[in-house]
Amino acid sequence: MSIIRLTDPGDLVAPTVVVAFDSWVDAGSASTVAAEQLADGGEIVGTLDADSLFDYRARRPTLDIVDGRPTELNWPELSLRRRRLGEHDLIVLVGPEPDYRWRELANDISEMARQLGVVQWISLGAIPAAVPHTRPVPVLGTESEPGLLRGDIQPGPAGLLRVPAAAISVLDISIAQAGISAVGYYAQVPHYVSGPYAPAAVELLTAVGRHLDAEVPVGSLIDEATQLRTRLDAAASSDETTRAYVERLETMVDEARLPSGEELISEIERFLRNRGSESSERP
Repeated sequence: MSIIRLTDPGDLVAPTVVVAFDSWVDAGSASTVAAEQLADGGEIVGTLDADSLFDYRARRPTLDIVDGRPTELNWPELSLRRRRLGEHDLIVLVGPEPDYRWRELANDISEMARQLGVVQWISLGAIPAAVPHTRPVPVLGTESEPGLLRGDIQPGPAGLLRVPAAAISVLDISIAQAGISAVGYYAQVPHYVSGPYAPAAVELLTAVGRHLDAEVPVGSLIDEATQLRTRLDAAASSDETTRAYVERLETMVDEARLPSGEELISEIERFLRNRGSESSERP
């Protein structure tokens, strides 16, 4: 049996699938927030078999207890939502990254894409990086063949980069092998920022809109990004070590020079070492 339970989505026009999972490549929750914004108001056209995909000891359902009485369980779930955007029908898959059966899921997703006549696939992600919050959010791209990315987003990095894979990458490769154009847009989130990072979600939505040549509503994300920028500016200005570190990252960006892996590790270690020294000196 297929992991996907698909209902009749009706007639689709140039359907595009957009996917984002939490966890491994979702720094600042940027990609899942962006995908949820895209899916907002869409109708559910498919569900995935959560019992076969999730480890409930790692992703426990939440229990509501009212006046000492257990009343409701909320389970982790994945669903496919359809909505219209410009000249395209979007099918958005967003939620928890599956724990199990990645290859089987990839096969079922590819089969679903063929059945629905999907013309393109867009993966969204976010990664921590040595970038300052004071500059525009950089976005890296991946593409199943040259020339698919839009705007000034370049595929990268050049050469071989071997990293632990995410479930979304397994789906990407399966979709490409099925002959469907696949791209990925990955926002770089300042590694020193904790919690949701709305600026990166806005930038990912901008990338999707540019890719589909359509206007993407961003909801309240612009206001959230502005408020976060104000808080981060205040935090940096009140601490000399943090301010100096942000200025070093600004210099790298302004010189259009991305740090190497060794430089990145060195920068992070220096920043954490300085922060640790300051903490030990405080009463």
